[in-house]
Amino acid sequence: MPYLSKIPLNPRRRHALALLANPHRLHAAVLAGLAIQPVSERVLWRLENDNAHPPELLVLTESRPAWIHLTEQAGWPDADGGTPLTADYRPLLDRIVRGREFAFRLTANPVQTLRRPANPSAEQAAQLAKRDAEPGTAAERGVRGFRMPHRTARQQLDWLLERTERHGFTIPAINESAPAPGLGEPGTPAPAVTLTARDVLRFRKGSTGPQVTLSTATYQGRLQVTDPDTLRHTLLNGIGPAKAYGQGLLTLAPILQEQPDT
Repeated sequence: MPYLSKIPLNPRRRHALALLANPHRLHAAVLAGLAIQPVSERVLWRLENDNAHPPELLVLTESRPAWIHLTEQAGWPDADGGTPLTADYRPLLDRIVRGREFAFRLTANPVQTLRRPANPSAEQAAQLAKRDAEPGTAAERGVRGFRMPHRTARQQLDWLLERTERHGFTIPAINESAPAPGLGEPGTPAPAVTLTARDVLRFRKGSTGPQVTLSTATYQGRLQVTDPDTLRHTLLNGIGPAKAYGQGLLTLAPILQEQPDT
C-alpha cells in the first residue's frame, strides 16, 4: 500500500541545514523513517525548497513510515503546521483513467549516455585510455557509456518530451503568449510544460567519499493519461536516474478550473 508524506523542515535548525545541503544525508534520513531495515522497497522523494515558503520534503513509500526523527531533529516540534502529513496514495492511483488530465510536477536528472564524451574529465579520460588499450570491440567487451548531463533548457525540456509516451502520458499543446524557452514563438502551439527551476548539486557521499555532481531540472505543467497502468508504474517508480538523491518523483494534482467572470 503506497503512502505519500509531506514533512515540513525548519531551515533555521542546524540539522536541517546539514540535510538541505547534502542529498546523500537526506536520503539516509528518509530511509530511517521506515521500520523494516535494511530498506528494500522503492522510495522516492523530492525536496520542495523555494524562497517563498519553508522547505518541505515529499516522500513516497510502499509501507507506512514514521517521521518523528525528522520532526524532532530538523522540523517544527509542536508547532502549528509542523506535523508531517501521510496519506494513502491509492485514491489518486484509482483516479487515473485514459484521457484524464492532471497538473504535474517533477524534479529530475536529465542525462544522456555517450560512448565518448566530447570534453571528458580527467577521470573519464583515464577510463577511456584504459578501455582503448583492451582487446576487442566495445560491444564485445560490454563497455558502458558515460552518463552526461543535459545542460541547456531546450535539452532538458526535450529530454522529458521524448519520454512521456513510454511513461504513460503525453503533454498537450497549448497556445501561449510566452511559451517555454526554446519551444516556439509567442502565439504558436507549445507543450504545456515549463522549467520552474534548474540547478547543479554538488555534494559528497560521506565525509571522505567521492564528490557527486547532478544537474537537475524542475518541470511543471499539464499531462494527459494515455496508458493508466504505465502511468501508475511511473508514479510508483519514478522517471530518470539519481532517485536516491531526490530525483524522479512525479506528482499529480487536479487541474483547477478557471472561474468565469461575474
